[in-house]
Amino acid sequence: MKPFDRRILQAVPTTRRAVTVLGVIGAAQGVATIGTAFALAALVVAVVRGDPLPAPAAWTAGLFVLRALLSGIAEHLAARAGALVATSLREQLIDAWLQRPVDERPSRERALTLAAQGTSAVEPYIAKYLPTLIAAAVVPALAIGCLVVIDWPSALVVVLTVWLLPLFAALIGATTQEDTDRRWVALTELSGHFLDVMRGLPTLVAYGRAERQVSVIEQVSHRHRRATMRTLRLAFLSAAALELLATISVAIVAVLVGLRLTTGSMDLLVGLTAILLAPEAYWPIRRVGTEFHSAADGVAALEDILAELGEPLVPGHGEGPQSEPSSGYSPCLDTHDDGAVRVAGIRYTYPGATRRVLDAVDLVADGGLTVITGPSGVGKTTLLEVIAGTRRPDAGSVCAPAVHLVTQRPFLGAGTLQANLTLEGPQDPQRLWWALRETGLDGVIAALPTGLDSPLGDDGFGLSAGQRARLVLARALLSPAPVILLDEPTAHVDPDSAATIGDVITRLAVTRTVIAVSHQPDLIERADTRLELTAPAMVSR
Repeated sequence: MKPFDRRILQAVPTTRRAVTVLGVIGAAQGVATIGTAFALAALVVAVVRGDPLPAPAAWTAGLFVLRALLSGIAEHLAARAGALVATSLREQLIDAWLQRPVDERPSRERALTLAAQGTSAVEPYIAKYLPTLIAAAVVPALAIGCLVVIDWPSALVVVLTVWLLPLFAALIGATTQEDTDRRWVALTELSGHFLDVMRGLPTLVAYGRAERQVSVIEQVSHRHRRATMRTLRLAFLSAAALELLATISVAIVAVLVGLRLTTGSMDLLVGLTAILLAPEAYWPIRRVGTEFHSAADGVAALEDILAELGEPLVPGHGEGPQSEPSSGYSPCLDTHDDGAVRVAGIRYTYPGATRRVLDAVDLVADGGLTVITGPSGVGKTTLLEVIAGTRRPDAGSVCAPAVHLVTQRPFLGAGTLQANLTLEGPQDPQRLWWALRETGLDGVIAALPTGLDSPLGDDGFGLSAGQRARLVLARALLSPAPVILLDEPTAHVDPDSAATIGDVITRLAVTRTVIAVSHQPDLIERADTRLELTAPAMVSR
């Protein structure tokens, strides 16, 4: 087993258990297959010689049934293990990304490719390739050992030829891996470009540029198709080469056995058993080659996934392993849940940008409502993300307790209304209705046929913009965080909803520290403190 394979087993405990169980079952299948060779040879000899058939027939039938049962169990466990490992990797990836500042996370395209296609591609690698690798280390040795005992010339032929299969498989596998890596890059490019087009499709349609993207996507798709076909062609050729090599080797054994049978120097039972055992020394190795091609995408994806999991995690204000702060940034080590937010001298520049977004920003918010205003592009949203810990500034210090951040496009997933309200954990039903009543949604939800169990579409489909804004505000009310961060809470809603949201925020600011970004005059008038951000400055080089 390669160091990469061992690293997989160490990275995901579920993988180690699943592969061990599947490997044991694979080895048991190999032992049953070897036993079948002995039983089948005995049955054929009994038929030829006219000996009693019940005993060898019973052994043969029993071993075939055992092999069928083991195969069924292996298939079931392999499918389950692959799904469990893929889910575990996906959870680890998302958890690792959530603990890093936004600037240190992968691009949305790469993250989507890894979390979706990448983790799914791991399933054949875990469920098929690694268990086959274990069986290939056990079964050929058992088959050769049996051949040594019953017919050493046949064993000698197998020993002299069997090592050629892993050699050719390794040589072909290296080329296959290079092609698979190129195909994985092509898939990432295709996914990223398609995602960009879908995200910007309304704008493209508005400016009459949508048709142009059809040819671009077609070109990227052709590159991915060509890379895929090149990998498949190489996989078929390598499988044919391994099959030919194994067939020739088994044929040599069969010829030697046949010559000795014709001269009367070998017993029929021994000869038949040797002929039936010889393929079992090659078959597991051939399966390793075949499964490697099937799992090649998983290998490429796992390399990227492990690279993501192996990177140092950078926390915001929660728990997680610490990393070295950037120059000039002083993380707050004395944080209390008193609801006070203290920001001093914050400077922040987007990676690769030439203009500083935040320059020496100071903010103290200890209870009440603080509204951040300023023209677009001055870093209002970025300041909230710095306070929340999702971005790490270049210089300055931030002290804040646990926060609940409501972004301009908050997450509302497909599920029930209750599931979207209780993302942070189970809540008492009376408290849920209290939050809905505070935000003016109780009548709307109560009028639905199934109430809180009513289904909600992706991104809040089924609710109006104002209802979605009030729903995420109700979720903020249910949060135990002493600090609530709101990014444009009254944007894209009607005046009545904006007034209702303003009333909720005012009541919320009585017991917690609320920091809101807003251009809404009504909300600005309600503010206890106002922070006006100015235009960004050029970064000094």
